[in-house]
Amino acid sequence: MAELASLVIATTALVMIPGPNVALIVANSLQHGFRMGVMTVLGTTAGIALQLGFVVVGMATLVELAAGALTWIRWTGVVYLIWLGIRTWREPATGLEKITAAPVMFLRGCMLAAINPKTLLFNAAFLPQFVDGGSANQFALVGAVFLGVIFLGDLTWALFASSARKLLTRYSRLRNKITGVFLTTAGIGLALARRA
Repeated sequence: MAELASLVIATTALVMIPGPNVALIVANSLQHGFRMGVMTVLGTTAGIALQLGFVVVGMATLVELAAGALTWIRWTGVVYLIWLGIRTWREPATGLEKITAAPVMFLRGCMLAAINPKTLLFNAAFLPQFVDGGSANQFALVGAVFLGVIFLGDLTWALFASSARKLLTRYSRLRNKITGVFLTTAGIGLALARRA
């Protein structure tokens, strides 16, 4: 029980430090609203869950190999996010009623979270510290708690950004600039993610 409390505290601290996932969540929430922010959070959580699948099954070697194989995919994601950021920065001011398909937001979030080799290796090193004995059930419980805290923390980021979005109602052009900066920041954060 003490291990789970420590896990919740450590994961909460982790979620409070913005990285590429948070930058994408904030960007999508600012640009498209809370509902699309939630879809992005569901996507990033699913991407992290894919990474945890390797860890929970105990495939440390496969985690290392997957991180190496993801390098070219990561760079594709970097280019895509920076392109999205520049495109959004340059978009003309539009109303807040613009809707984007929820599956697109989900896939963007899932892709970004799944291809980040830094989080893949971090999770492989971080989660086993909270498991005594190494049973599959205990790994599953730790993984579920970890994902739950990340989901709630990222949901808070989406809520915060969508609230700020309301303040930018009159300033659509500024909203596009801020969103563009967050998308570009997500791309740069992914580019700076190192395997070691």
